[in-house]
Parts: sequence; structure tokens; C-alpha cells
Amino acid sequence: MKWTKRTVALLAALLLLAIAAQAKGPSKASPRAGEAASLIREEPAGEQLRKIPVLPVLPKTEDDVTVKTLREEQNASAPRFSTLEPEPSDAKPAAPAQTADPKPAGTETAPAPSSQEHAPEDPSAPKKELLFPEAEDWQILLVNPWNEMPEDYEVTLKSLDNGMKVDERAYDSLMAMLQACREAGLAPKVCSAYRTQSKQTYLYNNKIARLRNAGYSKAAAEKEAGRWVARPGTSEHQLGLALDIVSTSYQSLTKKQEKTAEQKWLMEHCWEYGFILRYPNEKSEITGIGYEPWHYRYVGLDVALDLRDSGLCLEEYLLLREEALAEKDWM
Repeated sequence: MKWTKRTVALLAALLLLAIAAQAKGPSKASPRAGEAASLIREEPAGEQLRKIPVLPVLPKTEDDVTVKTLREEQNASAPRFSTLEPEPSDAKPAAPAQTADPKPAGTETAPAPSSQEHAPEDPSAPKKELLFPEAEDWQILLVNPWNEMPEDYEVTLKSLDNGMKVDERAYDSLMAMLQACREAGLAPKVCSAYRTQSKQTYLYNNKIARLRNAGYSKAAAEKEAGRWVARPGTSEHQLGLALDIVSTSYQSLTKKQEKTAEQKWLMEHCWEYGFILRYPNEKSEITGIGYEPWHYRYVGLDVALDLRDSGLCLEEYLLLREEALAEKDWM
């Protein structure tokens, strides 16, 4: 019994010594609070590094309120780290390269149209099948900057009310056209008709002189003059088959002439009397003469109708006519 009491007393003394030793020295396992923010653990996160702050382990014996307050202070002062990730790019992904003939997904390739189906329309092609009716040589005689009138050409003239003259073979048709225009309430006026060689020479040289005075060189003046006044020997006026017709209320030979009621009527109805607008718009490179919405040429009723339906100028029409007749003769 005595041994037991000694043993208990010895154990109690050892326990007290252990407690006292623990109270005098700080625990080496607990890091200082000031070092908490410097403890960082790095972990790999894909190709980037993720940095996470490590908080110290506090003694379990501290009061819960103290522990909560200390952690809040440490979190507030500790640097913030986040996972480093590449920033999103605003650039759109490149579209896949397209072939020369892209087709929507899920669709079948349509069969190619035949050469006779859905072929693109040729703007220079005739609007209607040409008939190429018979015509006398004088009716379709081509005179332009590249085709001079025959040296032995003869014409019988007939005078108009104003003293101007035309080929007598075109006289009746001209009178009928002018009368129909007047009956429509309009006032057409013939301001130029047949011209002699000397008259055409005077007009041509006068145009050149005005261009030279405007600063053109001799060669440039002759070239420009030829676009508006035909070189002598290449003017349809010398055939007696061409006329310049204007509105009595506006007699200037300018593009504005096309705006007059008289020109609108003549452009629509001239073919009914065997006349054509000889130098239409956008055909200057073919005719060699600039656009003249006042210049009409007699070609005969049948040819005028063929030209009206085709939309061709006289040069284009005569070329196709020659080819068609040559092919017909060959067959």
C-alpha cells in the first residue's frame, strides 16, 4: 500500500514537470504569424503554375473567436494569386479554304446546263431573228469614216418647203413622217439635208479651225473633228439620204435634243417610214461618229423594221447581212 502511494506521487511529480517545461518553451511546430504570408506552395496546373497561399496551423487550444479574427487578418494581408491562363483572343478562326466552285453542305451537284439552255445572253446579239429582206443597193449603201461614197455616185434631188433637198426616192416617206409628227401635236424641223462636196468641206474645215483655236494640235483637231463632222466624201448627207431633224422649240445640236418631244416621237416611229436613227448612243466606236439624237437615215421600210427589231446599228447589220447571204449562196 505504501509502494502504491509513492508511485502515484512520483508520477504526479513527473506530470507537473512535463507541464511546466511545455509552458516555458514555444512550440517549434507552430510557425510565427508574420511568416504566414511567405509560405507558398506551387503546384503545376496544365502548362501554367497555380500559386496558392498557405495559412499556418493554429493551436487548437485557442479561442474560436481569436482563431477566426487571426485568419481574416492573414487573408486580407496575404497576396492574391490565381491560375495563369491564356487570355481569349478576339480573332475569329480562319475560314476553311474554298474551292473554285463552293457548294453548300448537304446539297447535290446539279448537272451542268447544256449549251442551248440558260446560256448567258450576248448583248451584241440581235434581239430578234433577222430577215435580211431584199433591198436596192442605194438604200443600204454604207458610207462612214472607212467607206467613202463612190466617185461616180449620182442622185436625183427634190426640194423641201424650206429649200433644202433630199433624194427624191426618200421624199414621200419623209413627208409622211413629218406630217404624222405634226398631227401628234409636235413641231419637227429639218435643219440639214443634202450637202455638196464643197459644203461638206467647208463644215469640216470650220470644225478643225475651231478646235485649233481651242488649243488642239493639227492631228488631234482633225481626229476630233471627224467624230462630229464627217470628212468630205464620207458623209451620208452627200447621198441625199440623211437628214438632221430638230424640235422647232429647241434647235441646238446637243444631247439635250433627245429630251424633246419631237425626238422621242421620231425615235419611236421613224422605222414606220423607212428611217433609222443612224448614230445611236453607245455605238460610236462602231459607227465612227459620236451620238447624234437628230440624225436620221433612209434605208427603206423593210430594212428599217429589221434594224429596229435587232437593236443593231447599220454597220453591224450589214456585216451580218453579208455573211448570211454569202452562206445562203454557198449552200
